Formats: sequence, C-alpha cells, structure tokens
Amino acid sequence: MFHFLVCLQRTLGVRLGIRRPCSSYGEEGHVAAVKTQEDSITQVTRGGKRAVCQLVLERFDRQYGEELGDSWASVRSVLLDPASWQHGVMLNRFAAATAAERALLSQGFSTLLPRREGPEGDSSRPLPSEAALAPPPPPLQCYIHPRPTRFPSPAHRAGQLKPYYLLNAASLLPVLALQVGDGEKVLDLCAAPGGKALAVMQCATPAFLCCNEPDSHRRERLAKTLESFLPRWMSSRVLVAAQDGRSFGQSEVGKYDKVLVDAPCSNDRSWLFSSADQQVEQRFKERSRLPRLQVQLLRSALSAVRPGGAVVYSTCTMSSAENFAVVEAVLRDCPEAEPEDLWEEIALPLSTHFSFRVGGQVTHPQPLQPQCVRASSRDHKLGILVLPQPRKTWGPMFVSRLRKRKNK
Repeated sequence: MFHFLVCLQRTLGVRLGIRRPCSSYGEEGHVAAVKTQEDSITQVTRGGKRAVCQLVLERFDRQYGEELGDSWASVRSVLLDPASWQHGVMLNRFAAATAAERALLSQGFSTLLPRREGPEGDSSRPLPSEAALAPPPPPLQCYIHPRPTRFPSPAHRAGQLKPYYLLNAASLLPVLALQVGDGEKVLDLCAAPGGKALAVMQCATPAFLCCNEPDSHRRERLAKTLESFLPRWMSSRVLVAAQDGRSFGQSEVGKYDKVLVDAPCSNDRSWLFSSADQQVEQRFKERSRLPRLQVQLLRSALSAVRPGGAVVYSTCTMSSAENFAVVEAVLRDCPEAEPEDLWEEIALPLSTHFSFRVGGQVTHPQPLQPQCVRASSRDHKLGILVLPQPRKTWGPMFVSRLRKRKNK
C-alpha cells in the first residue's frame, strides 16, 4: 500500500503523505466496510437485478415501522425498487466538462443548485495549472433528473481528468452544510471512497484538505479517486492519512477550520441487498455497536476543529440510534459543542428535490412537507434526515452541524 501511494505521489504530484498506519476499527469497524451512498450508486449503475434479504427487511419493518410511522411504507417501496433510484452527476471543475454538461441538458437533467456563470458564460471551464492563478470556484455543479435516468460512468482516458462523478445527490448535503471557504484547513475524517472530498474541492480551494481513511483497501480506492479527478497543482493541498479516526483529534488538536465526519454506518440501501440470511444476526449485532464508534469519531472531530470552527456529522442510514441519539450523546459530554439549525439553510431551499424529516421523535414522526412541520427548535438543531420517497428517491442521508464555541 505504501509503495502504491509513493508511486502515485511521484506520477501525480498529489500530496498523498502517509501518517503512521493503524489497524481499522476492529469489530465495530467491520461495519465500516458496508457500502456508502456512493458505493450503492456505483453498484446500481452497473445494472443487474439483486435479491432482497427478507430477514433484513423484516428487521427494518419492525424498527422503521416504529421510528418512521406512516412514512415507512413509502420509504420501503423506494428502497425495494432500485430501478426507481435517481442519480446525480457532479461536474468536475478541474476538467473540461462542457460536452458532458451539454449531454445532460439534452437529456432533461437540470442543476440541483443555483448556477452562476463565469466571465465568459462557461461554468465548466478548466482552471489554470497554477494554484495561485485559480479564480474563485463556481457553486458546486450537480445535475439531477426527475426520473431514474442513467448517465454512463465516465471513461478513463490516460492523462485526462474525469469530467464528472456519479452519486446520490443527497450525499452532497453534508458538504453544503460544511460551508468550506477558500484558504481553510479541512479534515474529512472518514474519507473513502472520496466523493465528499471531491465535492469539497468543487465548492472551494482550501489551503489544506486531509482525507483520512484507516482501512487499506478503502484508502487505495480513495487515492485512485483523487488521482482521477484532481490536478497536479493540488500537490501541496491534499493529503491522504491512515489514522484511526477515534484518536485523530488527540494528535491534531484545534488544527482544522472544518471537519466532516461521514461516519461508518449501517447503510440501509445496501443492507437490504447485500446480506445472506446466515449473516443477518451478526450484521445486526455489529449495528448495535456502531453508535459507540460514531460517538467516538464525533468527539475526535470536535477535538480536531479549532474554537469557532464547525463539524458536520452525517450517515446514510435512517436509524435514530446512529443519528439523533449520537448527536445528543456528544452534546451531553461536550459542552463546547453547540448544534446549529440546518432547516432554513438547507431543508427549506431544497425541499423541491428532497423529502426531509427533522428531530429525534420516533413515536410522532414529523410530516415530510416543510410547511407542515411542527418540530421544536431543539429538534431542528439536532439534524435533518432525507427520506427516500417516490419521485424524490434521494437518501437516506442524515446531516447535523456542531459549532465549537470560541474560548472566552
């Protein structure tokens, strides 16, 4: 693995420095290899009919029937129908993406976020090779389609960066919540397979981006993703690290302006299709241990961020124990952390495309339409949850932002 990264550094110029490798997350970390939203999209895009694990579905019916109430029926119908899943296409601002953009528009795709044209009306123009000459980046360019239209994976061409990245558009919400600015120091604590790190680089030009991943196989995939999308002049700005995320904050106290914790979780989409019956009991035992790992990662992130900086915590599960309960546990133990309301900042502006739920009330689910929500301010601040719904099949994706209070 070290040899691979050294060779990659020499050929690419990407600063893939390696901190001292460590073991992965042990028994808890086995679940960390469960596919993320990005992995799910890749798997479905490749095609092929997959069998539903009935034992997992029965467990989900019990858990989410209670936690989501009447909303579970429509969520369930989406999760069981991969052919209905929508896909997002994120343009790469470091590549010539004009042809891809034209193809997307011709097929009925539209931008997820408001668009700002460049000086010559080309929002996908390549940037200069020198970082010092790079203009401010345009808003993150992601194209979505109202139907589950498939867009082909970008082909690999020697010596050329890939022009776009396929993903579940809900996975961009944690990056938007992070609000990365030019010149900031950013940590992606659980970075593989790399889609959110790429999204960070589409939003801004940070002074430094550390992409941490303790698992060697996932770290290799992360490095290849960065190689395929980022230019050589990023050599002094991007680092791939191999630390245990639970202890990262102890060695990097207060170093970062922004930290993203896209935590290992029990990905609901993948679990329905990836578990053999004999593995189900073990999988759910591992799932019960995940919240402890997630709390440790979030605490570590709060140590790594500077006073006044922000930490975004996200998962791609609907489990309240891995979402709202984790945030509440950290808030109880970390008085320096203050939750911030993402409802008006993210949920309301994007409610046309996503269906949101707020708060940790599992016995009285909140309505999906923003204008009907009666959740308290406290519930809003704990986080927002994207629920897959017919014609809005994005998610699940939980997002919460904590601000570290400034020293008095």
